[in-house]
Amino acid sequence: MCAIFSNQHEYSQLKPLTDERALSTLYFAGKYRLMDFALSSIVNAGINHIYTLISQEKVRSYLDHLGGGKEWGLDTIGAYEYLDFYQNLMQRRARGEEYFNDLILFLKTCKMPYTVFIGNKMAANFDLQAILHFHQSNGGHITTVFKRVEKGNLASDDHAFILSDGNVVVDQDEAIDLSEEGPYNLATNVYVMDTDWLIHQLEKAQKSSLAYDVAERLAYLSVKEKASAYEYTGYLRNIHDVNSYYQANMDMLDKDKRDSLLYGSQKIITRIRNEVGTYYDKDSDVKSTLIATGCKVKGEVKNCVVSRRVGFAKDSTTKNSVIMANCRIKSGADVEYAILDKNVVVEKGVTVKGKPDTPVVIKKGTVVDKDFVLE
Repeated sequence: MCAIFSNQHEYSQLKPLTDERALSTLYFAGKYRLMDFALSSIVNAGINHIYTLISQEKVRSYLDHLGGGKEWGLDTIGAYEYLDFYQNLMQRRARGEEYFNDLILFLKTCKMPYTVFIGNKMAANFDLQAILHFHQSNGGHITTVFKRVEKGNLASDDHAFILSDGNVVVDQDEAIDLSEEGPYNLATNVYVMDTDWLIHQLEKAQKSSLAYDVAERLAYLSVKEKASAYEYTGYLRNIHDVNSYYQANMDMLDKDKRDSLLYGSQKIITRIRNEVGTYYDKDSDVKSTLIATGCKVKGEVKNCVVSRRVGFAKDSTTKNSVIMANCRIKSGADVEYAILDKNVVVEKGVTVKGKPDTPVVIKKGTVVDKDFVLE
């Protein structure tokens, strides 16, 4: 297989966390980024030909994390990675040009019989080889992947498939139109296709000047082709707003969920950072917390997910929070139900407190010198 990795999804409900970074590069479970899950699924399937679509406005955060692609084996001989921008597709379509030509050229150059399309917002661990075998056994042109979820795990722009008894796609609904609680068959934005068929569909689409959104097109074609649907049964959290992001991180404090996502048969790969381990002072009090490397812990930390190089001063208290890299929690500070973005400093004696279903978000680089409490 070759792969199309789509980084299209961006949600205003995730601001200010995504003011300066793509959704794909949000910190997750301490040392990971969301893009690690899609990339790991790709390389664990033996794929090293990847066409990546991303917004040019936030490409820096993506490239900062990807680097040379060494950890994912994308710097090896024979690997081929092509980076393209959604803005290019939009501009070419607006000018009446053939806007899928670069993608079509990539598919023809790879000469792989199958192509996988995967999106950027699902915290999940997909076994793409198993999905490919399922696709081959069913003999169709396209296979889609779905997950049974409640409505709370759907974003407004998601699709819910309507399936026959044999898990064949017969129709789809937009999540925004759904009124009941579910469960629903969430389209996970993972598709495995015959490459020649996909090329033909892309050529037809651009000749008719259809939308450049590949995922939308594949969802439509899944219904038209009566595609077989593969059920994903592992852990999945759909990241589309602050609460879903917070809850996904809190899920990682549950051993069963953490093991399902991070420590299954397929390894989740992230960028390597060679640094010292975390230091725990003899007076520190740490319970039920996931902490990355390079931190200094002298205070109380409970039920938290903590990224690299965070400092917790003596007599500080941090509970039920997501703390990103390089934050400082000073003496006497009290942080609870919060998401602290990178480089945040909470000054001495300051209280930052949200609610279980409404965590307070502190923007990157902020120095918090006054209490911030949600009523």
